[in-house]
Amino acid sequence: MARRLISSGSTFEAQIGYSRAVVDGEWIFVSGTTGYDYAKMIMPEGLLEQTEQALTNIEAALGKAGASLRDVVRVTYILPNGAEFPQCWPILRKHFGEIRPASTMISAGLADPKMRIEIEVTALKRSIA
Repeated sequence: MARRLISSGSTFEAQIGYSRAVVDGEWIFVSGTTGYDYAKMIMPEGLLEQTEQALTNIEAALGKAGASLRDVVRVTYILPNGAEFPQCWPILRKHFGEIRPASTMISAGLADPKMRIEIEVTALKRSIA
């Protein structure tokens, strides 16, 4: 199976030189994804809104790859303020509670001070038996 690149349509992908996601065989690697709302062309202010939107953006990329959040095996959360991470837990539990992928939370600066969270996932498409 050939490697396939998935774009979100963001101009940053071409400017920086990356893809929203890369499909390689049954593996899907989704780049760090923020809560930017591409439909409205805005960054929501709140951490919880950004968390939901980041997951919506990730779901869209996975969908283009023929997968879903249920296929996620690894997730990395990056927050500028690690002390805020517990606020996200109810949203993360809503989306990943039954899936329970391996995960890591890192506290680090992000590209724009408006960004409150960035989420990166790796998924493995399940073979349909």
